Amino acid sequence: MTLQFGETLRRLRMERGLTQQKLAERLHVDRTSVTSWETGRHLPDPAILPRLAEALGMDIAALLASVEEPGDAPNVLLLDDKPIILEGGVPILRQIMPNANVIGFTDPADVLYFFRQNPVAVAFLDIELGKSNCIDLCRDLLRLRPRANIIYLTGYPEYSLDAWRTGASGFLLKPLDADEVRQELYRLRYPVKGLF
Repeated sequence: MTLQFGETLRRLRMERGLTQQKLAERLHVDRTSVTSWETGRHLPDPAILPRLAEALGMDIAALLASVEEPGDAPNVLLLDDKPIILEGGVPILRQIMPNANVIGFTDPADVLYFFRQNPVAVAFLDIELGKSNCIDLCRDLLRLRPRANIIYLTGYPEYSLDAWRTGASGFLLKPLDADEVRQELYRLRYPVKGLF
């Protein structure tokens, strides 16, 4: 329940265009509390649930009912340090893969934590995150889940050779284009049942 709640909270927050900091301010808590809830480390105190539901523009029953049970739906991740990319990219991926659990992340540490706790079918990773890049992260993720499909996203095509050397499944230039995403999904190294 903890991780499913966290994933749902992240999805609802992002659908409303809220950063973790903005949600924390509305709840009068630290941003680290929101991070902890979204990564599944902790559940919010029951006393906060009414304020949380209000901050998300819903009632408590609707908030709790929106928690998705994992079932057999494949997990698909999108990592980009720019929230605007997630706001545009997550809906595109959900439209293309309506049977998948599509989750957006801005922090590589959260992706690594999620990989340790859950099977992941496909991960779309922004290659350049601030001063670091995701090439080393890709190697770490594939050590954890060798059959995960990693597709790199970038605005810098010069990274493509280094990206291919990591064992990634694909490479896309930003911004996400639905037709190009579909083409990459049809060419996955490890095909995934139930994506479409």
